[in-house]
Amino acid sequence: MVQADSLFVNYDRTAVLWDVTFSVPPGVLLGIVGPNGAGKSTLLKTLLGLVHPLSGNVSLSTGKIGYVPQRETVDWDFPITVLEVVLMGRYPRLRWWQRIRAADREAALHALTQVGMADLADRQIGELSGGQQQKLFLARALVQEPDVFFLDEPFAGIDLAAEKDIVQLLKQLRDQGKTIIVVHHDLPTVSEYFDWVLLLNTRLIACGPVAEVFHAENLRKTYGKTSPLFEEAVGLSAQKQSGL
Repeated sequence: MVQADSLFVNYDRTAVLWDVTFSVPPGVLLGIVGPNGAGKSTLLKTLLGLVHPLSGNVSLSTGKIGYVPQRETVDWDFPITVLEVVLMGRYPRLRWWQRIRAADREAALHALTQVGMADLADRQIGELSGGQQQKLFLARALVQEPDVFFLDEPFAGIDLAAEKDIVQLLKQLRDQGKTIIVVHHDLPTVSEYFDWVLLLNTRLIACGPVAEVFHAENLRKTYGKTSPLFEEAVGLSAQKQSGL
């Protein structure tokens, strides 16, 4: 479903991604994890075509993709309603002369219902909580009916209840055969949230099923022995394997 071959990405003269090669099958929920500055968001944007690699190739087996950006990239003071933002996801379906149709509004309201926000359709986006803002852009992705979802740090700055709601919805989409790729920062929840994990620190450390690649040796290569995140993740991984 998603494949990268020998990706090299530089910002000026600084290497951000170095010879990254992997493939992701359809119908998995994958987390991209690594330390700050590891190139996680850059990798996601390269897969989307928003960043052009110095060399290497990206292949998607479908053109139907949905993207949920980081919340801080959005102007939340812009005078636009929740429903209007979700309807943006329908624009690619319209000819340049066409207006939003009743079917588009129905699809947008259905997407808002899926994320539990149908009653906020007329709310200005700046009035939403952090969790609601994240669900808003997930609804915009849903209304595009994509085969692959890309989410950049969707759990940053939101409360635990909203995070669990989003994870539950992502798992439902996975069960429907969708492929979902998420930039994630919280190592202790990797085993709970994802089927697959991609460990990255400028270069690819490992990519595969969580049960196979999310272990102490790969975490050490990704984070280093002195990282508190490494120690916490190794402890939780050991508990998972022992069934505790």
